[in-house]
Amino acid sequence: MNYRFWCGECGFKSTWGDPSEAGRQHEDHYTARHPGLPLGGQVETGTKGPAAGGGLGCAGMVVAVVLLLIIAAACGR
Repeated sequence: MNYRFWCGECGFKSTWGDPSEAGRQHEDHYTARHPGLPLGGQVETGTKGPAAGGGLGCAGMVVAVVLLLIIAAACGR
């Protein structure tokens, strides 16, 4: 599971990541941009984002196979 924290004072969003990393970014943001205010905002959870696998998945495999077929056809001539 990935987490992303949203600031309650402005439009800042932490990057997707584990709760401790995203929470640290949230705290660092409040310390730098909103000193003296208690942490606020909301937490978004999801399975999307880089830590959840992201990438091209099946599309990357299809492209690789097509390129191998093109190379094989060019070498066969």
